[in-house]
Amino acid sequence: MQVESYEYLLKENTELKSQLASLQFQLAEMKRLIFGAKSEKFISSAPNTADTPSLFNLDAIQAAEEAKKKLVKYNQTVKPEGAKPTGRQMLPENLEREVIEIDPVEDITGLTKIGEEVTERLDYIPGKIFVKRYVRAKYAKTIDTATGTTQVLIGKLPTAPIEKGIPEAGLLAQICVDKYVDHLPIYRQIKRYERLGMTLNATTINGWLEGINSLLSPLYDALGKVIKGSNYIQADESPIKVLEDTKSKAHQGYMWLYRDPIKRLVYFDYQKGRDSSGPIQFLELFQGYLQTDGYGAYENPLIGGKAGVQLMHCMAHARRYAEKSLEYDKERSAYFLSEIQKLYAIERHIRENNLTGEQILAERQQKAKPILEALGVWLKENYTQVLPGTPIGKAIGYSLQRWEKLSIYITQPFLEIDNNGTYPNFNIIQTSDLMRS
Repeated sequence: MQVESYEYLLKENTELKSQLASLQFQLAEMKRLIFGAKSEKFISSAPNTADTPSLFNLDAIQAAEEAKKKLVKYNQTVKPEGAKPTGRQMLPENLEREVIEIDPVEDITGLTKIGEEVTERLDYIPGKIFVKRYVRAKYAKTIDTATGTTQVLIGKLPTAPIEKGIPEAGLLAQICVDKYVDHLPIYRQIKRYERLGMTLNATTINGWLEGINSLLSPLYDALGKVIKGSNYIQADESPIKVLEDTKSKAHQGYMWLYRDPIKRLVYFDYQKGRDSSGPIQFLELFQGYLQTDGYGAYENPLIGGKAGVQLMHCMAHARRYAEKSLEYDKERSAYFLSEIQKLYAIERHIRENNLTGEQILAERQQKAKPILEALGVWLKENYTQVLPGTPIGKAIGYSLQRWEKLSIYITQPFLEIDNNGTYPNFNIIQTSDLMRS
């Protein structure tokens, strides 16, 4: 009886420790969310060698900083002929120039001009709203002189973006850019147009936005069709507060994002919930690689679990769990992060050297594969040594369960290590190309 009591108490103590660690982690996460920094940067304290690439070489950085402090000798360089002066920011050549010529106030009659002094200043004219007045002349054309039958001829009015509406395409485009690119609410746009001399109301502008949505729907559908036809899609979902009307409260919807990393195209699909119905519908005919986080909805037999779809996971999400556990188990977390950092260093080397095709595959197989295999063994060994409810236990458990799918990216040169890819310059796809697809 005493043995059973001891085993029971030992089990209960382990569970309570796990529960306490989990609650402490949740509290710390809430504090970090409200007060703390959101950065996930990690600088490894492990020494760097030629065989262990790193995103950051701390020793080299510190040495460079010390060298800067000791440097007292300056070398003067001679500027090449025609070099532009430094100091004030140079204004872009593509900007329109308004030339203002200024002569001396003194009498310059008969004097020889010996040069010019040019000064450029940057100015701005606020946007203006104006009216296009279409004046269509009408003519009477006699058809039958005997009966006096005539026909009225008049010029054809250009098609309006919104049927029977007063806004032109330029105004509608500006409203869209202000709202969806610059995040300027409708009421602020109304105030601005009032200053420009035109009073508009929210109902009118919202009606125009609905008209714009109808105009863009064919392009939106064509974009979705192009992405569905890809053999590699990255997917994720984000919560978004939605106010359907002014009388009801905002509810939480979800914006599902689907990205074709090869064509660099992105498709947003709004759904009221986070269940699998949205991706089931969108990915119904998809075949290829689907890269996601560890959310269970993607494991659905009609999404990532169906034949013809290879589900793979995102290393950035695995890294995030490890980063969050750094404060609670520094030794294990730091090792885990440093090994992941080596994998990202390899990817950076690939990008910076513009490697392609077989070169990427060879680089990953030669350098990344051994790291992934060794790290997989480490995860298995350490999983039994930590409490599942602790931050490091969750980090190891999350990655260990998905390690095979986290490692798939090394098997194809076009796959990416995560779905956090950022593209400073998205490809401009011609409208005609989308509509042909």
